[in-house]
Amino acid sequence: MHNTNVQIEKTEILSDNWYTLKKVTFSIQKKDGSFQQQSREAYDRGNGAVILLYDKSTEKVILTRQFRLPTYINGNPSGMMIEACAGLLDNDNPEECIKRETEEETGYKISHVEKIFEAFMSPGSVTEILYFFIGEYSKEMKINDGGGLDDEGEDIEVLELFFEEALKMIDTGEIKDAKTIMLLQYLRLKNIL
Repeated sequence: MHNTNVQIEKTEILSDNWYTLKKVTFSIQKKDGSFQQQSREAYDRGNGAVILLYDKSTEKVILTRQFRLPTYINGNPSGMMIEACAGLLDNDNPEECIKRETEEETGYKISHVEKIFEAFMSPGSVTEILYFFIGEYSKEMKINDGGGLDDEGEDIEVLELFFEEALKMIDTGEIKDAKTIMLLQYLRLKNIL
């Protein structure tokens, strides 16, 4: 259901390089009934999916480490981030996307994933909806080294960590990625590991 209290008046494309940055001018009805004109920028990079792989028998999880330029230019000295495996949908449905990304990034071929929720990750400026998954893995599912795709500039390190160690890395600041923190906390809250 669309909000009838919002009227889009003008949309301008500010950048259409890697993704699309739009400037949108709109009117929104306030609580007192009057309309106020506003202008905001919205970055459209498509929707994505993320997964936390876990192994109940070893109490381990699979995470990745890779360079993230936005963190580097905002004070992360190395630019390296420890994250759950994730990727953009690229016209796939979320489940097929996350299975593909899992194999590309981690080297694990998984057949069953469980969607746990979806969320807007930065709703003040980014249009992306992120679909969150969890999935069990075992060493038998490892079919290659992972590491991502060279043609996408990916150079991903695969990390297998004890669950408790990963949780401590949130406390120490070694893990600062919101989607990863959310997934690790989900496993803890649901007593999965």
